[in-house]
Amino acid sequence: MALFRTAEIIKASKLPPEGVKLSRMIDAVYFIPIAYLGVFATFHMHFDLLAGDWDFWIDWKDRQFWMTVTPIVEVMYPGAVMYYFWTFYRQPFGATLCITGLLVGKWITIVFAWYWWANFPMNFMMPATMVASALILDCTLLLTRTWIITAIVGVWAFAMMFGPTNYALFAYSHQPLAVDGQLLSLADYMGFTYVRTGTPEYIRIIEVGSLRTFGGHTVWISAFFSAFISMLMFTIWWQVGHFVGQSYFWVRGKRGVRSRMNDTMIVGTDEFARRHGTPNGIAPGVSVGTVGTTFAEGKS
Repeated sequence: MALFRTAEIIKASKLPPEGVKLSRMIDAVYFIPIAYLGVFATFHMHFDLLAGDWDFWIDWKDRQFWMTVTPIVEVMYPGAVMYYFWTFYRQPFGATLCITGLLVGKWITIVFAWYWWANFPMNFMMPATMVASALILDCTLLLTRTWIITAIVGVWAFAMMFGPTNYALFAYSHQPLAVDGQLLSLADYMGFTYVRTGTPEYIRIIEVGSLRTFGGHTVWISAFFSAFISMLMFTIWWQVGHFVGQSYFWVRGKRGVRSRMNDTMIVGTDEFARRHGTPNGIAPGVSVGTVGTTFAEGKS
């Protein structure tokens, strides 16, 4: 069975060749510049506001907050987008779309704003990657076909894989270094070399010794805590996606009373046709204006 039944869909739609070409052009305009570019633009702003410096400066990446905050923030947007693509298109790539879009947005900022303009080295601002975590999350939804198990198993793996997948990228910055009789990490030395502006009180708070990990057991404690909070965040944002992206119909039932139907999963099935009428508004064997007529008003 093919993953995309394009030929069957075109045949069922009974569109002329011009209509098929126009439909594909609309899809290209929607999914590439609007869906993808819109996702990474808004997700990038969302991530910078909530995670911000914890996943930006390399000398901040040896803190418990980086291991804790980053997965929690990065699982929010994918939760809502995964609902949209899974419910309406049955496509399990919402998380991968969001995470890759976020990386595109972050690298555009790093190259053009911080490297070319501010002259910071790229490895000093290199973002963490969660592409592997996003693939695990999407595959969990694809295999289980239920968002509840995805929220429990997939999101847990999403957060727990954050540390191992980024170890190869940032482990070198944890190497000890002696500078003027002071023991520092390589990341700390880079931070002293490339001075940034910052609120002194905020900098003093994050430099508390107990917040450092140095790659020890506190990394896994932070990861476990992040996994549990990420489950809650994914559930909340899945419901946000349901609230914002739901499709509903106004259905005329008994005694001519119209009610709103939010159950989009059975639209187009024989059960829906028997209960509420066919998509064109007329139930099988029922004339116009009688019980069973549907009104396709509202969002879709």
